[in-house]
Amino acid sequence: VASMKIADILFLVSAAFSLAAATFFPALVLGVFWKRANYWGCVMGMVTGLGVTAWYMATTQPWLRDLFGVVRPLADCTWFGITPIAAGVFGVPAALVVMAGVSLLTPAPDASSDRFVDRIRDPRARN
Repeated sequence: VASMKIADILFLVSAAFSLAAATFFPALVLGVFWKRANYWGCVMGMVTGLGVTAWYMATTQPWLRDLFGVVRPLADCTWFGITPIAAGVFGVPAALVVMAGVSLLTPAPDASSDRFVDRIRDPRARN
């Protein structure tokens, strides 16, 4: 990507942080602080966060718009005037909502998973 010189390094670094935040942050937070979080909730939340963030970037970043053939006016694509480098602000809440919803609709984690979460919260605990 850097050799193609299609964008400056600031956008690429910011995009990486937005994508990582929207993908991993909800799973890490809910995985540690909410015992009801489960495998499918995490997977679907991560996919949703990645998808929403990538889609927003692809429809609002000029060179990505050209790459994907987006023809709608840029003013119609942005939400609340948020720039594409901050796209994670939409992906994180979407991932949290989907992760919580899917976790509640699928079977709860078993007792060994609960003990594992307890051990993560307090490494001194004996389980």
